Amino acid sequence: MKIIYLHQYFKTKEEGGSHRSLFIAKAMVEAGFEVEMITAHNKKTPTYKMIDGIKVHYLPVYYDNKLGTVQRIISFIKFTWQCYRKARQIKQQAIDTPCICYATSTPLTIGWVALWLKRWQNIPYVFEVRDLWPQAPIEMGVINNGWLQQRLFALEAKIYRKALQIVTLSPGMQAAVQQKVPEKGILLAPNMADCHFFSPTLSTTKPPFVISYIGTIGKANHLDYLLQIASLAEKKGVDQVEFWIIGEGKALANVRQKAKKLTNVKLYGAVDKSTTRRLLDQSHATYTSFLAKPVLTTCSPNKFFDSLAAGKLTIVNTSGWLKEIVEENQCGFYAAPDKPGDFLDQLMPFITQVDLLQKYQQNARKVAERQFSREKITQQVVNLVKTQFDKQRKRKMV
Repeated sequence: MKIIYLHQYFKTKEEGGSHRSLFIAKAMVEAGFEVEMITAHNKKTPTYKMIDGIKVHYLPVYYDNKLGTVQRIISFIKFTWQCYRKARQIKQQAIDTPCICYATSTPLTIGWVALWLKRWQNIPYVFEVRDLWPQAPIEMGVINNGWLQQRLFALEAKIYRKALQIVTLSPGMQAAVQQKVPEKGILLAPNMADCHFFSPTLSTTKPPFVISYIGTIGKANHLDYLLQIASLAEKKGVDQVEFWIIGEGKALANVRQKAKKLTNVKLYGAVDKSTTRRLLDQSHATYTSFLAKPVLTTCSPNKFFDSLAAGKLTIVNTSGWLKEIVEENQCGFYAAPDKPGDFLDQLMPFITQVDLLQKYQQNARKVAERQFSREKITQQVVNLVKTQFDKQRKRKMV
């Protein structure tokens, strides 16, 4: 049984970013599936690697978070065409082997490949929704053309309808997709906490009290919110707090320029996972930041789950399901993004009361283990794929 796994931004353990696809594909291999991953890299020639039992095909399609809208679209289209050709080649080489495609967005254009494989190669697919496209770029003001919006919504709905089943990463995504295809089975499988890689370290309140933001620095993250908090902390003389911004993205230059005026902000570049772990070990808390747009309350950010696994006070500025997690489990707090004063007011008890800080840090690790462990989430996806293979086999026998 072969799984053709499509993910344009697949990352290995040596790279930063989300390792969700690596963990899911590895779990599929351990369950007895043959997994061929099709992804992209910024080199000029295609490359093949065997990684943790996964056959990984790297296609030469350049992509960077700093690319403009038109350049991103070109990258998406290039990958779509090359990805389909590679998947067709894999199928032709294993013509008698049962296949299922597992396609993960974003971008939504990956759904084209899944649709083409279903129509022309008779390969059914499971579709994983990582972000609500095209709703997200529309709310962000990236896609303003009404005709194009309609076409993209139509494509989205078609991808959902034709899928064997859909996987979503948050309750908000699940509800949005269910509204479009009420007849379709939808699995909620959030991003995961790697409780093997990250280990909790209880903090003291000895200064500096470090609050880290780790991840993409883009328009959707709007780190001006964090810089406003840092500026107010300086003005109020809250000098025991230090803010670390770790990552890269299109908005980095703007953030760097504004951060020059602040003595309590440190900027790091993009880092690998081992460096992420080291920086988290030195942090007391983390800050998950999103622009105040309704669609972004449905996000399932990898950095949030890393924070839980590392046992950190986990602070969020979005009023969606992340707020519910930190408040219900007493492992962090929600601070309205436009009220930096409220952020500092809520933070102060954790700076002055080490017992309170450690309690919330311990609760963060507990919720990571109980609800979002890597083993639990990957097993849910593997079970879904097994069920779909069994259904396909029974149909052929009838």
